[in-house]
Amino acid sequence: MIFEVAALSSVLYVGFKKFKKYCEIDRNVGIKGKDIQSLADQKNSTIKTAMEEKLTKIIDDTHQNQQKGLTSNKKSKRNSFQVENNREIASASVGLTFSIVGFFSYLFGFFSIPFILYSSKATHKKTYQLIKKGEVSVETLVSITVLGCILLSSFFIASLMILLVTLATKLTAHVTHNSRQQLMDAFAQHPKFVWIMVDGAEMRVDFEDLQMGDVVAVHAGEIIPADGLVVDGMGSIDQHVLTGEARPVDKGIGEEVFASTIVLSGKIYLKVEKAGQETTVAKITNILNKTVDFKSTTQLRAEILSQQLVVPALMAGGLALPILGFNGAIAVINSHFKNKIMIIAPISILNHLNQASKQGILIKDGRSLELMSKVDTIVFDKTGTLTEEQPHVGNIHCFSPYYSKDEVLKYATAAEYKQTHPLAKAIIEEAEKRQLEIPTTDESEYKLGYGLMVVVSGHTIHVGSIRFMEVENMEFPLELKYQQDLAHEQGYTLVIVAVNRQIVGAIELLPTMRPEAKEIIKRLKQRKNIKDTYIISGDHEVPTRKLAQEVGVDHYFAGTLPENKADIIEKLQQEGRFICYIGDGINDSIALKKSQVSISLSGASTVATDTAQIILMDSGLSHLEFLFELADNFKANMDTTFTLMIVPAIIGISGAFLLGFGIAATVFLNIVGLVLGLGNAALMPLLNSPAKQLNLPPVAPPEIADHHEEAKINEEAKITG
Repeated sequence: MIFEVAALSSVLYVGFKKFKKYCEIDRNVGIKGKDIQSLADQKNSTIKTAMEEKLTKIIDDTHQNQQKGLTSNKKSKRNSFQVENNREIASASVGLTFSIVGFFSYLFGFFSIPFILYSSKATHKKTYQLIKKGEVSVETLVSITVLGCILLSSFFIASLMILLVTLATKLTAHVTHNSRQQLMDAFAQHPKFVWIMVDGAEMRVDFEDLQMGDVVAVHAGEIIPADGLVVDGMGSIDQHVLTGEARPVDKGIGEEVFASTIVLSGKIYLKVEKAGQETTVAKITNILNKTVDFKSTTQLRAEILSQQLVVPALMAGGLALPILGFNGAIAVINSHFKNKIMIIAPISILNHLNQASKQGILIKDGRSLELMSKVDTIVFDKTGTLTEEQPHVGNIHCFSPYYSKDEVLKYATAAEYKQTHPLAKAIIEEAEKRQLEIPTTDESEYKLGYGLMVVVSGHTIHVGSIRFMEVENMEFPLELKYQQDLAHEQGYTLVIVAVNRQIVGAIELLPTMRPEAKEIIKRLKQRKNIKDTYIISGDHEVPTRKLAQEVGVDHYFAGTLPENKADIIEKLQQEGRFICYIGDGINDSIALKKSQVSISLSGASTVATDTAQIILMDSGLSHLEFLFELADNFKANMDTTFTLMIVPAIIGISGAFLLGFGIAATVFLNIVGLVLGLGNAALMPLLNSPAKQLNLPPVAPPEIADHHEEAKINEEAKITG
């Protein structure tokens, strides 16, 4: 017993040293990104394991054959990796059958040997290649274990072990492929054929034949096949596939629609601007194709640790041989956790990416999901992030006793009525809210950057900036200068209104705070790892301070130029902060690039070229808390997976030295660890979904069908009826 304890202590000491080295997380902010990359480079520099090669090839093979429409029975798949894996499963099954019969007739057990060797030949081949180079790997341990079981006449254990490994490989490949496909399909819906307008009539063509410039008719219940502008009609569009928002939006003439979204009601004609691989959805799918193959730091560390512990495992087996005998030595070697992380980790990763995509969150760099759990400082851009693009009307100032506030607003609305910029929309919305009757304009002239001149019922109306009025040589009321100085100081816009060349009023347009911002920031600050929040703004001190107080942000930087935002991020990092920067993705590109985690609120149309690692497709902050919760769940799930991989190995090697465990016991422990790991990776992300915790509505696509012919018949019936 003394020798066994001493041997076990030495083995566990070596293992602990390796474990500590590869599980340590450097708290230095500047090293974190490099640390992950160096791990990836270190892993990529090693020879891929046989299981890793097999998994990759089976998944790729499945994907390619699905694209070609091939089945597993066709001759073109005769040499595929899927078929080879199936043969290995069949061979291991036959071997297991012979080994079971061998319990009753010893001779039959020997008939299982060729089937065991055939089903594990890839492992033995890799072991032989490494031995010729003077190297060892996980395959070496598996080969020794299998051959050791054969020498011990433990045919049942050997065949069962190989069968479980081949089945696990097949299951993992199947689950991984299906999860990847679901992730892609969530964005890549398109109809088999479309209806384009030719000489005033609808003509059916295949989806692949759709070209830029075509005008497509899309009825209720149909998928929009391309990105484009609505040229006729109106419809209610379900855009949840892009934005994650369950609420449909109404689209009319001149508005943009996107491929893979769905017309819920109405009918639209859209002119195709982007088709096929140029659509926003196709570009998102390409991004996801690159994202799903990432390996988390935990997985990389586990794989490297697994490789680094091969030699200690062989030494432990050699040490155990004179103490525990051949069976005990093989049990010690088999206690190594081997390739389980390669089977379990992809399932966990894909489950979490799927959850993000269902809420309209596009994760372009998978490592950013992992890094989010380390964030301790959140930095918000002000304009376009905490405030919406469209302002709202504040006070309306009257500079003439002959015009009321409603009349000033009415004339401004008449001038802006056909404009689509945010300032015009704010003025029009306020007039609609007050139920004002808007007079029609006789003519209009738009001076770029300054304002508008229109004629309303014989009156000449000027609407625009104070510079516009200066250019038109108008006389300024004394109160206007005071109001203009106040607007400049407090950071809002003042729209001037003149009637017959006399300035009669001014309309305040104030920044509109996102309605969800205050509550979301409050919840984020309640998270134990979030220490500080900041606003970076190009606006003046007063409006920036006011907004920070209103939404509950701790600190702010006002009057910051876009090129100086990155300097502020770098300064905060030098103070030891781990930054998540949230911006609109346009003028924040340098700051987004500099931060450890970058999130953009850009809409679907700019998603493919956005700088940020993560994009909230609904252009709002409502899913920000979900994202942080998802990151925490991902880290917890991967940590649990790592534990479920390590603990059976420790129990196995300790049991071999102290409790007399043999090869059967360690095989059982490996099976238990694998089953628990798979259950944790496959089920726990669904059970602990942040969507359930935060009571977010389920986002499920409506049932898609071809309603085109039915819709045409209904339209004709209405006309004739």
